[in-house]
Amino acid sequence: MPEDVRFESESRRSREAIASYLRAVADSLDAGDPITLTQGEQSVTMDPPARPTFEVKAEREGPATGPGELSVEFELEWDEDEGGDDGGDLSIE
Repeated sequence: MPEDVRFESESRRSREAIASYLRAVADSLDAGDPITLTQGEQSVTMDPPARPTFEVKAEREGPATGPGELSVEFELEWDEDEGGDDGGDLSIE
């Protein structure tokens, strides 16, 4: 199935700043509100259903014998026909 990337952002941030972003997402999920991601002119709003699939992954990439790159990934996933909306004029706050 082809992938349609609707928003992407990658940048170094302090642990405190990352925690703040994650809290904003958690607060929106807790309230049942849509989640809006905005950076510059790029913006997308998505409305997860009440029970999306939650994936957590910890991985290491790189050579087996040398230093590599470690990551922790959090992903919410759902079928479009389960509900959700990718439009709107909101921001993460």
